[in-house]
Amino acid sequence: MSLLPAQIADLATLEQLLSEPTPAVVETLRQFPGDVVVLGAGGKMGPGFTRMLHRAARHSQPPRRIFAVSRFSNAVIADSLRREGIEVISCDLLDRTSVEKLPEAAIVFYLVGTKFGTTGNEPHTWAVNAYLPGLVAEHYRQARIVAFSTGNVYGMVPVVSGGSCETDELRPDGEYAATCIGRERILEFFSRRLRVPVTILRLNYAHELRYGVLVDIARAVYHEEPIPLATACFNALWQGDANAWAIQALRYASTPPFVLNLAGPETVSVRWAAEQFARCFGKTPRFTGSEASDAYLSNAASAHRLFGYPRVPVGLLIEWIADWLQRGGEVWDKPTHFHVRSGQF
Repeated sequence: MSLLPAQIADLATLEQLLSEPTPAVVETLRQFPGDVVVLGAGGKMGPGFTRMLHRAARHSQPPRRIFAVSRFSNAVIADSLRREGIEVISCDLLDRTSVEKLPEAAIVFYLVGTKFGTTGNEPHTWAVNAYLPGLVAEHYRQARIVAFSTGNVYGMVPVVSGGSCETDELRPDGEYAATCIGRERILEFFSRRLRVPVTILRLNYAHELRYGVLVDIARAVYHEEPIPLATACFNALWQGDANAWAIQALRYASTPPFVLNLAGPETVSVRWAAEQFARCFGKTPRFTGSEASDAYLSNAASAHRLFGYPRVPVGLLIEWIADWLQRGGEVWDKPTHFHVRSGQF
């Protein structure tokens, strides 16, 4: 593992860090041989996640194939993965015939999901989040499956609580969170019925330098825009850590599914984060509204016991993002809408 830099100089360095496998990732793949399919490989997390698998696979024996499956509306992503030796498959996963033609695999990582644009397009959201998992589980009944879910399934909890635990009651706010519970229930159904080992990961929230709650806050401070305070706190996890932990979660796939929160250890204050960015930028943050006493928060103590402390602490992540923005680094126009409290996205 390389030492963490004080700043991330360019996109190539960022991609390298996001996809650098830890020794534990390499060891996990050694324990579970066979070809790997990544569904949703063209999304925000998908490319870095798939590259980490590919890099780790070079150190594991016997050789294996890594398949990246997505619609790949962005051909640049598909081409970059293909150049690295990853086998790219363009597929409409809502089409049963297309799913049935996907290659066999011993390991499946399920990164598919839709969130934004749910309001007004509820049927499509239900199809992607709750119908598609059944197609995948049936097709890959011989595989181990690690599937991403979200901390939104818990609903909001008091800021002082430390966040929701895996055993807490699920209380979804809005239709998006309800569809995510649907995804989990469908995976659980097929896991029990077909004896498919599954791990469900409730992620809250992954970050890198081009998107994430911290990037949203940093951009608002930098451009002197008001920052809503109603949602006063959030969780932050470096996406490279989320990638590594998700791969390691293969070890815990079971029937019924093993459920695990993925989040950073801190309850991060929106006001505090804005003030840190303001110090970096030499600006004064602007706020609107007042802090509510509850938020979407996850307690990831179980993940920390299994995988250790995140490699990238939130303080370093803030410094990286501030430096990246000041130097004009690429930022995706994909706001997290972290301040939304109604569950309507």
